[in-house]
Amino acid sequence: HLIALGVKPDDRVAICVERGLPLLVGLLAILKAGGAYVPLDPDYPAERLGHMLADSQPRALLVQQATRALVGSSATLVDLDQPTWGDLPGSNPQVPGLTSQHLAYVIYTSGSTGVPKGVMVEHRNVVNLVHWSAGLFPSEGAVLHKTPVSFDASVWELFWPLCTGLRLVLARPDGQRDPQYLAGLIERQQVKVVQFVPALLQQFLDEDASAACASLTDIVCGGGELTEALARQVRERLPQVRLHNVYGPTETTVDCSVWTLEARDQLPTGALPIGRPIDNTRLYVLDAHDQPVPYGVAGQLHIGGAGVTRGYLGLPEQQAERFIASPFVDGERLYRSGDLVRQRPDGVLEFLGRTDHQIKLRGLRIEPGEIEACL
Repeated sequence: HLIALGVKPDDRVAICVERGLPLLVGLLAILKAGGAYVPLDPDYPAERLGHMLADSQPRALLVQQATRALVGSSATLVDLDQPTWGDLPGSNPQVPGLTSQHLAYVIYTSGSTGVPKGVMVEHRNVVNLVHWSAGLFPSEGAVLHKTPVSFDASVWELFWPLCTGLRLVLARPDGQRDPQYLAGLIERQQVKVVQFVPALLQQFLDEDASAACASLTDIVCGGGELTEALARQVRERLPQVRLHNVYGPTETTVDCSVWTLEARDQLPTGALPIGRPIDNTRLYVLDAHDQPVPYGVAGQLHIGGAGVTRGYLGLPEQQAERFIASPFVDGERLYRSGDLVRQRPDGVLEFLGRTDHQIKLRGLRIEPGEIEACL
């Protein structure tokens, strides 16, 4: 149906749908048609949704009855609650010219100039994330999807299990805000792997019901600082769990480094590190002249490799500032993260802070400049 509407490789298709089976159907349809999905969170203010639609210029817009009134666009509306494609072929379409260099999705992050900026992510970027995940996490069992699709951590939750044959458990809409509900769902569905931002992990552990989640083997924590105290609570409440501290900007496809605390490992003291690069990823700690700094010296983290995305949609100046030619690998680009880190002698990275005013709130990246522009 989307192909019949003219969707071609690199065309954007927006989707504003609550979490549920229609969301997965919509996302997979967009990707199989060769398009790139643009997630629109139904909880976002109308003005923000309007900017994202105007900026991404989608070929089509997927909605439900409950979300139809939230979005206004000149794009062709496709209502997933009223399917009109029942007579079309059910086999996978062959999309001429579609390659791994075409876009898979465009996700918007907070922008320092006052408006959100769209990050363009290609299929090859996501494939690398999926392959790395398949080597680190269980090969069978259930994974919980609870992150809103407007947040790039949802990419990992959705496509890793679907690509590798694990069972995907969908939390109810808005269920990610209720730690007691999440604990009950994990126990009932025997979920093995779940992902949290630190603030929600704290709320989850504060629930007595979390101790009954004996099926959990792996907890992934990202989007903020994982403290020693929080890691200790995980160990006390769920001693069987491996704890993974992941780090990565949207511009480098969800995660670019990981540090794992095995259930049998001794808990380190002090700030927990962000670890080492994931597969096919290179991390450099550089000074103001883009030269490597010695072990133990603070520098800005630059990220290279398979996860580095195409860049920002329609923002060439910001893209040129953040995405630079690598001085170390011919033909490779580095993403200048703005994060201060230092490297220990064993190669593990420790996060120290920001080089600018960007903050993290409940896992969300926020540029104060966007708030200042509104004021």
